[in-house]
Amino acid sequence: MNDALNWKPAGTPKAEPIEGRFISLEKLDPARHGNDLWEVLQGPGSDPALWDYLPYGPFAGRASFDRWLEGNAASRDPLFYSVIDRANGQVQGILSYMSIVPEHGRFEIGHIAFGAAMQRTPKGTEAVYLLSKLGFELGNRRLEWKCNDANARSKRAAERFGFVFEGVFRNHMVVKDRNRDTTWYSITDTEWPTVAAGFERWLSEENQQPEGQVRTLEACRVG
Repeated sequence: MNDALNWKPAGTPKAEPIEGRFISLEKLDPARHGNDLWEVLQGPGSDPALWDYLPYGPFAGRASFDRWLEGNAASRDPLFYSVIDRANGQVQGILSYMSIVPEHGRFEIGHIAFGAAMQRTPKGTEAVYLLSKLGFELGNRRLEWKCNDANARSKRAAERFGFVFEGVFRNHMVVKDRNRDTTWYSITDTEWPTVAAGFERWLSEENQQPEGQVRTLEACRVG
């Protein structure tokens, strides 16, 4: 952790492409990514529970979906990335940096919408790892994860990724005309090296075998 007397603000992400083993991340571009995203997020094979806890969607038609993508692409906070499967070039999801506060060294990963083809594969985990890694390399001290307290999938993902539970903000928001209690998690810069090593072990060729993962992500964090 940076000493308080020597603290300097973190850098800000520039949305440059990021290459991983299974996926690559590119700044959201509706013209290039829109058709794939419409198919994976709204098509016949899409996850019916995808929009349950997001503040938008599902969309009634392609025009409203495209307007949503265009608004996201124009934003700098949140800063949206598309997730591209390196094996076939298909765009299979989006996620973003958000709550970017460089003067305090704080950022969040959110607005996660992964298509069914990303779920139960290494691709979603690698996307979160790559954004986390860049955020800490930019000098941040704190990575946040927030979700609806009723969203069991998101809470399980946060714990699996190595985030530490911090508490619940009761009656925090009204989303889609319903109360939202918000659960907070974080990873600090002192915790990140251990968490990062676990991600790297789990994503390694040695651990990712055709028949499935040899070790869980939680097990990889403890060596």
